[in-house]
Amino acid sequence: MDDFYIRKVLAGDKDAFRYFLNQYKDMAFTVAMSVVKDEFAAQEIVQDSFVKVFIHLKRFNKKSSFRTWFYRIVVNESLMRLKKLEREIIFFAPDYKDEIVDETAILSLQKDEQNHLINEALQMLLPKESLVLRLFYLQEESIKQVCEITGWTETNTKVLLHRARKHMLMACKKIMEVQFKNVSNDNK
Repeated sequence: MDDFYIRKVLAGDKDAFRYFLNQYKDMAFTVAMSVVKDEFAAQEIVQDSFVKVFIHLKRFNKKSSFRTWFYRIVVNESLMRLKKLEREIIFFAPDYKDEIVDETAILSLQKDEQNHLINEALQMLLPKESLVLRLFYLQEESIKQVCEITGWTETNTKVLLHRARKHMLMACKKIMEVQFKNVSNDNK
């Protein structure tokens, strides 16, 4: 389907580009958010990425899928924007010892509670860790596809994924621990 709309856009049908906007805007925003952790910056990144794609569509060489090519642009734009953001971002540092919450407590949450917990925990992770988890688990990209999108080696991707899983679990436990303490304090 992408090839059909690429041909239409390249033939001069600018309205055909709406297909790409509708098809990829949500994932592009998710990818950008996982890196920059700022909603407004992520929206700008998505806009900038679509503009780049529109301008450089004739350069798309079809060595990979359009989706992979586009997400690579979003990742690169996100990483460049992250460097430009001259503010301190506090990331999760997994150094605590007391674990009140276990893994089964996380699994017992309702679906919407799990989604909220996951998104909150992803905000606490380093940008690359958040990105690799979103691509691999939430978007169900293969390791090879993650490598194509990010430009990382397979080994680096696997190491990041392993580290990110551990940090994600610790972040979820930390969030639930704080919520558990807040509920306990409210009941006193």
